[in-house]
Amino acid sequence: MSDPTPASDPTPAHPEASGENAASPVRRRSLFRRWRRHPVVRPWRQSVAFWIGAVLVGLVALAFAFLADLASATFRGVVAHSQWWPWLLCPAGFAALAWITQGALKDTRGSGIPQTIVALTVRSSRTRNRLLSLRIALGKLVLTLGALLVGASAGREGPTVHIGAALMYSFGRRLGLYDKRTVSGLILAGGAAGIAAAFNTPLGGVVFAIEELSKTFEQRFSGLLLTAVLLGGVVTLGLMGSYSYFGALSETMPFGPAWIAVVACGVLGGILGGAYCRLILPAKTGPLSFVARWRGRWPVRFAAACGLLLAALGLLSGQHIFGTGYAETRSILEGHPTVGYDFLLWKFLANVVSFVAGIPGGLFSPSLTVGASLAPWLTSLIPGASLPAVGLLGMSAYLAGVTRTPLTASVITIELSHSPDMLMPILAATLLASAISRQISPVPIYHALARQLLENLPSAKRPAASA
Repeated sequence: MSDPTPASDPTPAHPEASGENAASPVRRRSLFRRWRRHPVVRPWRQSVAFWIGAVLVGLVALAFAFLADLASATFRGVVAHSQWWPWLLCPAGFAALAWITQGALKDTRGSGIPQTIVALTVRSSRTRNRLLSLRIALGKLVLTLGALLVGASAGREGPTVHIGAALMYSFGRRLGLYDKRTVSGLILAGGAAGIAAAFNTPLGGVVFAIEELSKTFEQRFSGLLLTAVLLGGVVTLGLMGSYSYFGALSETMPFGPAWIAVVACGVLGGILGGAYCRLILPAKTGPLSFVARWRGRWPVRFAAACGLLLAALGLLSGQHIFGTGYAETRSILEGHPTVGYDFLLWKFLANVVSFVAGIPGGLFSPSLTVGASLAPWLTSLIPGASLPAVGLLGMSAYLAGVTRTPLTASVITIELSHSPDMLMPILAATLLASAISRQISPVPIYHALARQLLENLPSAKRPAASA
């Protein structure tokens, strides 16, 4: 029997023969490979990946910030129309997000910083490709916006770290950068540029990369990383202008009785931060082990129950606990709180409920709100202490108690408020809070969550011993 394809088949053997169809995907990929291997381009690929990648991260972070504010404002507008809307939106939205993240988008859950840490430690490029794929980055962005749209007490800063790391890593791979050291540098730079652009805190981004994401000096500190963070900050500065996230407060803490607030915030921030870590980390044994079992067996129903509980907390708080808490924090730092003394409890519980629900969302901004809400309690008891200054101490101390990164908490708080004169009291409070939190929850929260992710990896994908 003869071959059904005639010898005179008019189909061209090469893309060039097809005229207008010459720019086929195969040919475009071939041209791109030749371009990136060009003798002039090849030595600059690493720098180009860091520079252009950082600009992309800055642009995406700004777009994410705008959309996150819009999502939160939309939910608040709906709640302002009727206080009963959260009873529908919170449980239904949480359940939908939990259901969506059961399959291919499983790695979009949580803040995203644990996924970034795992990507830095594993040997397997397949695992890194999964955790830092563009699909996961896009899913992280969209689903975090969805969480804010249904009222979750969550932030966008952790997700921005994950998205930034994914963008830088993916862009580097497109340029043919596969060396482990370079890949780690790209992930670090992407995460650092993400936190810098999210808060407009370039120095905070560098310190975050050093203190939280990396474990080896060679990987964590380089000129390219600094340049990437700087470029991410320049994008924010160019498009948004020079601004501080919470305004130019320029607060001070006079030496004397007012420093009692430093000790008080350090102790309370450490206790509350450590308690928060213990509550949100799934326990295999003990009185809270039923939470992990219920979430593992019925994740969608568990998320819906968390949504109902969040709606109840919203009703008790006067509908103030939803979203990042930026407006409530700003009011405290300006000296005119819009919330009562009980807001500290309701926001703390809202943060716990939103995180344990297993939906996408970060904890940076909500943690700052909980810390700032310590100020109304302490200011009236401590002579010489102003409400904004104690608010800054509480913010930094509680954030350090949660993340166990006192330097990052100190630098970010100072950059957020433009209060360099608060450096010493803030640093003292964060160091004290971190030490106390360590006694309550020995393993830092992000590394504990990263360890749980690693435990679910096959043995072939475990981290290298040197990582």
